[in-house]
Amino acid sequence: MADKLAPSTRHQFKHNGQTVYEWDQTFSEVNIYVEVPPGISSKALFCDITTSRVSLGIKGNPPYLAHDLSASCKKDESFWTLEDSTLHISLTKSAEGEPWPSAFAGHAIDAKTQQEDQQRLMLERFQMENPGFDFSGATFNGAVPNPRTFMKDIADSRE
Repeated sequence: MADKLAPSTRHQFKHNGQTVYEWDQTFSEVNIYVEVPPGISSKALFCDITTSRVSLGIKGNPPYLAHDLSASCKKDESFWTLEDSTLHISLTKSAEGEPWPSAFAGHAIDAKTQQEDQQRLMLERFQMENPGFDFSGATFNGAVPNPRTFMKDIADSRE
């Protein structure tokens, strides 16, 4: 059932009409996808991940991307892979459940799309907390609460 709440589309960041990267997020991760030129192997690439920044490119050249993240990640739990000419960066969120407005600071998606992401993350949290139920068709009326903080005070007081 959790797969029903997985991101169904990737957000695109474009510059001059070309896609620079795509990204999506789950309750605990942000995934960034960058197409690399044909014939480039993983050994020819560099991808430096810190808690607040990602820099990537082809070794011996200036970085293709070098930007601050829109929120922090757990460096030791984040990694990158290359598969079928796509560099996939998997960042583990420092604050699980916190919706990111974009992968990189200053590249925010529109408010409607942010709200849709927040709703999906909230339903993903409900699904994790109640595995016997299917929340894939659920919707919210009005503003969607923050999935990381919603009713945490009540849940923490029960422990």
